Amino acid sequence: MSEKKEKKGLSGRDLINIGIYSAIYFVIVMALAMTGLIPIMLMLLSSMIGILGGIPFMLFLTKVRKPGMIFIMSLIMGILMFVTGMTWMPIPFAILTGIIAEITYRAGKYKSMKAAVLTSGVFPLWACGNYLPLFLQREEYFADRSNYGQEYIDTVMNLTPDWMFWALIVMTFVCGIVGGFIGKVLLKKHFKKAGIA
Repeated sequence: MSEKKEKKGLSGRDLINIGIYSAIYFVIVMALAMTGLIPIMLMLLSSMIGILGGIPFMLFLTKVRKPGMIFIMSLIMGILMFVTGMTWMPIPFAILTGIIAEITYRAGKYKSMKAAVLTSGVFPLWACGNYLPLFLQREEYFADRSNYGQEYIDTVMNLTPDWMFWALIVMTFVCGIVGGFIGKVLLKKHFKKAGIA
């Protein structure tokens, strides 16, 4: 009976794992965010999150056995972006991408390496939500960054035609896959122990 109950909802251990890996992932995100002061690096942020964040995220997937864990981690990322100064936009975007990542891994019954790598490509798409103000509220976005200097603003504007948002999504997905493959190689023993093949 207790086993059944545990299968239905998230246990204390599951929530602890979500907290630990969210914290590790967030530290990586914040470290990479420092490079955003360079215009070209700002454009590469979500892609770099996909690659570098792929290693701890793949390790996190070895702990995932129940629905909701990936979604909660994605939501936490969106909320943390809001708390650290971004607009509310990353939150609904993180909800959407978190649901897609959740469905992707669940489709592999939490035991498929292919599903794990694919999920590693989908998950970092939450980070593209940070770019939404840049594309949807351009005037306000650049007004808030006037202290960065006109040269910075002009460079970022030139780097961000409307179609660039979709290019960033594709690049982030591809880099997330790359991060997933790197994690797969480095964490081979962990996946074997978790029965993921």
